Parts: sequence; C-alpha cells; structure tokens
Amino acid sequence: MGPNDEIRRDDERRPPIRAAEYVRMSTEHQRYSTENQAYADRIVIRQDGRVVAEHARCYGRGETIYDPWHYVPVLARKPGALRNGAPFKNWVLPAALERVRRKLAGSDDGDRQMVSILAAVLTDGLPAVEAACAEALAESVHSADVILNILARRRDPPPIGLIATPASLMLRHAPIADCARYDALRRA
Repeated sequence: MGPNDEIRRDDERRPPIRAAEYVRMSTEHQRYSTENQAYADRIVIRQDGRVVAEHARCYGRGETIYDPWHYVPVLARKPGALRNGAPFKNWVLPAALERVRRKLAGSDDGDRQMVSILAAVLTDGLPAVEAACAEALAESVHSADVILNILARRRDPPPIGLIATPASLMLRHAPIADCARYDALRRA
C-alpha cells in the first residue's frame, strides 16, 4: 500500500462538489474553474451526470487552475477579456494561432477577430483551425474572415463525381453548327 492509496480512498468518500455554470470551484485551498468530484490526481467536472472536463489536481496553497478553452464562449460577449482576463494570461497557443494573435493585436478589432477564430476551434477542432491559420499566414493574410473562409471551404462537401452516361442516351450524330439552317427557318 503506497502513500497515495490512503489519499485516494479518502477522496472517493468525499461527496461531489456542486458549482454553477462558469463559476470557480474550490476544494480546500485550491480553486478550479468549474464543477464536481475531487480525486487525488485530478478534478472531474460533471454536468447532468456526464463528464464535461477534467483538470489536473494542484496542491499549491491558494493557486487557481484555469483551462482557457472553458472560457472561449464567454469571450464572444467580452472580447477584451482575451487581453486582460486571468484565464488567458500566459496562455500558450499553437504556433500558427499565436502568430495570428500577435498580428491581430495591432488592429482595432483584433480581439474580436481572434475570438471568432478561437470560437471556430469549438466547432472545427484545434488541428483544423491551426492549419487554416498556417495557410492564411503563408499567403501573408491574418484576417479572421480569411481564416474562417478557409475553414468553411474545407467543410464543404467535395464536388460530385461525373455520372456515367448510359449508352441509350449517347449522341449518335453530333450536332452541326450551321447558321444557314437558322436563316432558312427565319425566312419561312
């Protein structure tokens, strides 16, 4: 029996911790950014009985653990939080997203554009959005509209393949381009 076995048994006996949506959850001296069950090595967050997130457990006194992806939907209402919000400070993004973020930082609506790109991660996935950012940067463009357009084009279904024409519908005699025939019809 190891030293963590006793801690695990103790954690399993603890009742679930309830928290409202978008509210920080605290266990003893740590604060976590959401809802539910504390184990020795992790915090499991549940909503309506299903697991919606997990955080690694932290044992530092008074530390706050954030997962910035939990807060992306909130950014749609408050894009300025991307610059100043605690969950987003020291947020390490994939290389292409970080380059777009730095380039957008100089524009007036840069926060709003970056928020729309980050929101696309929730629907398209991080690898797809990162690839779209890399493609846009390769073309020396960093606009959210361009990146979202790249994502939309990748989501579109591929063009339908050619349909084989049955033999009964094949032309037996190719049409002849003869304007004199048209003129003859006009005179009649």
